[in-house]
Amino acid sequence: MSKTTATSDNKSGSGPLYRIPPHYYIHVLDQNTNVTRLEIGPKTFIKQDNETVTIGPEKMITVPPRHYCVIESPVVRNEAGEVQFDKNGQAKLIHADLDIRLAQPDQAPFPLYPGEILRQPVTPLKVVPANSALRLKAVLDFEDETTHEQRRAGDEWLFEGPATYIPRKEVSVEEQIRATVIGSNQAIRLCAKKEIIDRAGQHRVTGEEWLVKKTGAYLPLAYETVVSVENAYVLTDKKALHLRALRTFTDNFDKQRMNGEEWLVTLADTETHILSVYEELVNVVNVITLTSRQYCVILDPVADGKPQLGKKKLVVGEKSFFLQPGEKLENGIQDVFILGEDEGVILKCIEAFKDEQAKVNRNPGDRWMIRGPTEYIPPTQVEVVTRQKAIPLDENEGIYVRDIKTGCVRAVIGETYMLTQDEELWQKELPKQVEELLSRDALSERNVLTRNQTSDKSKSQQQTTTSNTNLAKRDKSKLITYRVPHNACVQIYDYKAKNARIIFGPELVLLGPDEHFTLLSLSGSVPKKPNQIQTLCLLLGPDFFTDVIVIETADHARLSLQLSYNWHFQISDTTDEKEAAKLFSVPDFVGDAAKAIASRIRGAVAGTQFDDFHKNSAQIIRASVFGLDANQHIRDKFIFPQNNLVITSIDIQSVEPVDQRTRDALQKSVQLAIEITTNSQEAAAKHEASRREQEAKGLLERQRIKDEANAEEVRRQLLDLQALSAAVESTGQAKAEAQSRAESARIEGEAAVEQGNE
Repeated sequence: MSKTTATSDNKSGSGPLYRIPPHYYIHVLDQNTNVTRLEIGPKTFIKQDNETVTIGPEKMITVPPRHYCVIESPVVRNEAGEVQFDKNGQAKLIHADLDIRLAQPDQAPFPLYPGEILRQPVTPLKVVPANSALRLKAVLDFEDETTHEQRRAGDEWLFEGPATYIPRKEVSVEEQIRATVIGSNQAIRLCAKKEIIDRAGQHRVTGEEWLVKKTGAYLPLAYETVVSVENAYVLTDKKALHLRALRTFTDNFDKQRMNGEEWLVTLADTETHILSVYEELVNVVNVITLTSRQYCVILDPVADGKPQLGKKKLVVGEKSFFLQPGEKLENGIQDVFILGEDEGVILKCIEAFKDEQAKVNRNPGDRWMIRGPTEYIPPTQVEVVTRQKAIPLDENEGIYVRDIKTGCVRAVIGETYMLTQDEELWQKELPKQVEELLSRDALSERNVLTRNQTSDKSKSQQQTTTSNTNLAKRDKSKLITYRVPHNACVQIYDYKAKNARIIFGPELVLLGPDEHFTLLSLSGSVPKKPNQIQTLCLLLGPDFFTDVIVIETADHARLSLQLSYNWHFQISDTTDEKEAAKLFSVPDFVGDAAKAIASRIRGAVAGTQFDDFHKNSAQIIRASVFGLDANQHIRDKFIFPQNNLVITSIDIQSVEPVDQRTRDALQKSVQLAIEITTNSQEAAAKHEASRREQEAKGLLERQRIKDEANAEEVRRQLLDLQALSAAVESTGQAKAEAQSRAESARIEGEAAVEQGNE
């Protein structure tokens, strides 16, 4: 009978009959005694009226090999394995206990007694593979029969494979641990969670860390934690490790390292290095390689394992080395000074030593120079101040040189020169105006205004000018040169010698250290305003300048005259210093001459009526400026004796009344005169045109008559030629007819003669 049949019979309620198959069971409750008993098949159970089937029929539990199940509140069994019952017939239970049941040799199934609970169904046993383990934890105190150890609640240990783990009720499985594979050049870093004895038999305290370097699989103990897997650093001849000790210990090379000590591990020590737990990697140090033309200076060099603070060490190539901890290079790797014939180095002693090259003793502060051609490596007691190179100078080039000991400044011109250890280039400062004028052309830009108040430049133009000036910035240490154009001169003043010299062009001016240009500030614009044009050279002319002056006639007519004066400086001997000095005796010769001439013109016009001045303005102005000679003739020039300035001619460009009424009246008279002149010229032009028209008509009629006469003559000649042609034609025809008749008669006669002969 199947379970389905038994269950259906039970639930149908047809009767108290229960058919229990083999390996099935039921729980029957006696309602009189309230005791539940177990009935095991195969059998047919007839239920009494006072009984109730609480469970079943249920299949018995079968535990196959390598399986187990957990029973809660198992029954009590005696030594023979028999179930114990109380006096009421109820099976005794061990309440709140667990019983782990494994496969029996006969693999007989078993039922659950009343009160027993299947806590965990049939489950395969845990197979622990090789290189793995189960971390176990004791939940109850017990004695381990396998290892004969007394386990306390909370203890942890490993069950290592390969093996099959048989569970116990006193033990819980926390996790499965796999072994960490340690490869070549690897190690694992372990940390102890409590005091233990590691696999090497060493005592470890809580929190202690150590390395395991043995190649292969490592299974950490229950109280060991794998912190990390450490890879070895491969050392080469180009790389080294800079290490620091985290505490005092003995390293892998059996050297005592103090806390905080730093050292290098190189290829000479080992090919590979795994950091110890008490070692910290500060940096990977690269090798320093020096060629035969390089050197370096090491600061605080290490000697006997200790840094020599404050000392220096010179290392010259060819060489390769590593910087020890605490060492550093001064100015890095430096090239050896290879000096040519035109080169040198200026040196300064910073520590007393004996110079083996020069065989002298050097004291701190000494300066000296080494000239080429040579190869030089400065020792640690020497500081290289600068590297000098000879400055090639043409015949018209130079530099300013100052002696730093005496302070004297001199100019070196026209030779290749190299500064010594006691010399330096001196920068000659010039006023801003002079700097700008040096970059200008003295001729083409001679009338350019330089005053800021007279220029209307925008801000953008000013910025552009500033940027262009910065691009063409002058080298202040080079000799200042200025090309004096033809027919011009400059004045140079020596503030040290307290004298001045004047150079006439064309010439190239070389400015000495204590010399400065004389800056001329001339009047400019129209009318003339002072300090408008600044220049370094004085043009000797001939040239002209234009001015506008206001005059007043005797009848109080105010006029504005625009005059242009031709001028030049008269100097006969340029070698005469007194004559040359007169040229610069008047700072503003333009303004001075304009004022003097305007004063003369105003004085002359003040006693002249407007009509007379209007008719004879040129003569009056020239006479007032140039004056009259003994014969009352106007002179041809006006000389200023202060600076030998000569005014040779005056051009009256315009005369305009200042008063509006005078201007209107003058304009009307001028317009009337123009109209009269225009009308007379128009009448004369009409008369001339009429006369020319009559002449043209007469010539045309005369030509027509001549043409008709010529045509008649040609017609007559044509008729003559036609008559002659007709006569010739008739004569020719008669002659031809006669010739033809004669020829015919001749032929007939010859024919008759020939016939007669026959």
